[in-house]
Amino acid sequence: MQKHICHDCGRELENNEEFMNYLVEGREFIKCKICHEADSVLRNFQKTEVYSRVVGYIRPVAQWNGGKQAEFDDRKEFKMDEAACCC
Repeated sequence: MQKHICHDCGRELENNEEFMNYLVEGREFIKCKICHEADSVLRNFQKTEVYSRVVGYIRPVAQWNGGKQAEFDDRKEFKMDEAACCC
């Protein structure tokens, strides 16, 4: 039998214990009944760390100075068609 661990309290659930399933972007999260009754919203996600290149170095954007972070926010992403590529 698959063991289930509560997303909030981190406790391993017993075989017959009630729990709530959450499906988020293809991943399954579990909350025990006690945690679900206390707060039914799925929280406590880890913040994503974004890396990018600035002045030749790949660094976490959070470690850049304010000016470079503002430049990063202003960047636009372009997607070229395969037909336009001269390979």
